[in-house]
Amino acid sequence: MLEQPYEYTARELVEPDWRRLPGFAGVSEQDWRSAQWQRAHCVKNVRQLRGVYGDLLDESFYADVEADQAGRATMSLLLPPQMVNTMVPAAPPSTAAMLADPVRRYMLPVASDRLPGEEASHPHAARDSLHEHEMFAVEGLTHRYPTKVLAELLSTCPQYCGHCTRMDLVGNSTPAVDKLRFDLKPVDRQGEMLAYLRRTPGVRDVVVSGGDVANLPFKNVAAFVEGLLEIDSIRDVRLASKALMGLPQHWLQPEVVDGMGRLATLARVRGVSLAVHTHVNAAQSVTPLVAEAARVLLAVGVRDVRNQGVLLAGVNATAGQLLDLCFALLDGASITPYYFYMCDMIPSAEHWRVSLGTAQTLQHDLMGYLPGFATPRIVCDVPYVGKRWVHQVAEYDRVRGISWWTKNYRTGIERADAAALDRRHVYYDPIATLPAEGRAWWAAQRERQLVPAGG
Repeated sequence: MLEQPYEYTARELVEPDWRRLPGFAGVSEQDWRSAQWQRAHCVKNVRQLRGVYGDLLDESFYADVEADQAGRATMSLLLPPQMVNTMVPAAPPSTAAMLADPVRRYMLPVASDRLPGEEASHPHAARDSLHEHEMFAVEGLTHRYPTKVLAELLSTCPQYCGHCTRMDLVGNSTPAVDKLRFDLKPVDRQGEMLAYLRRTPGVRDVVVSGGDVANLPFKNVAAFVEGLLEIDSIRDVRLASKALMGLPQHWLQPEVVDGMGRLATLARVRGVSLAVHTHVNAAQSVTPLVAEAARVLLAVGVRDVRNQGVLLAGVNATAGQLLDLCFALLDGASITPYYFYMCDMIPSAEHWRVSLGTAQTLQHDLMGYLPGFATPRIVCDVPYVGKRWVHQVAEYDRVRGISWWTKNYRTGIERADAAALDRRHVYYDPIATLPAEGRAWWAAQRERQLVPAGG
């Protein structure tokens, strides 16, 4: 439970001084604000990481990063300077400070972060943990909810989060994960998506994602959104971009600002809500550049800028950390806190995940501090079900860490399944968070090779 009282303090946003890092010591403000410069100086490997931090960090830290990339990492390294600069933001970093830093913990994983051996992954972890590929109506278009679809336009981002739920598709292959690839050319894939939506008038809401739309030339984003706006049934379009935080310079480019203004005007004329959704997990990531980019989008007519974070142990899994983040977003950057997802059950993610019980307590502790419209829901994305508020669980065995969930609609692959609405679907807590009795039970299942599908 949140230690009382939580004292609200309006905090002025500060852009960390990038010159405290040896590799950025000579970088001008003009270069720092350049999206092209940011992209050209991304950290993609340990050699480049050492070039940024030099002797500030012990060799043991670089070895720890290298060991993770060679071992369990599901995402390759890709860190724009903007993102690097928000790690240990107030001082030249030490090794200990980097290891403890919340942004580093999910953006720059090290081998020592992860749980050892088979404990690193839950027995039910899966590459496509949400089964999105099974629900492709056409390649890249997931039709899971009755009135909503997810359009994955591309499989790259300007930055790669260690916990990425689409780790089976997004980014470069790693030693641990040979990534899948789209078969169709982008223009053909997007054409098939639009054709499907034209013949499926029951869909009113399209999340345009990937990957990250900031990695597409803006003219390509605009062409797809304009195609959506020509479909009478579409009433909501949401552009998903973590780059609003990780590379706000992209969203401040004149051609992008002007283009978003044209799209927002067109959407408004046609009665469609055009919003941008971003992904911020720690208050220190909300800097003046992030606020500037968000407010420029609002100024040119975007309906709302909202945040969908992920609940991560060691990053934001206390009520104080979540409230600090929400107030930084809302007051500092005019970004609406929207969701915090429980971390999905992908391989090697157990050190990030928290139990359902912890998520329920956090939701309870958040209530009453923020305006109702900006009080985020903590949700569990249950395989084959979709987003469920953490208090919607039908049954919960806290000892074994098994929860059961029901649904109120059929997905696209269940239209002929008469029992779909009666079936209970399962989600699992991290085994390391369970009481001794629960951990012993799972150990026995592993020994007997009887890991249950539903408990």
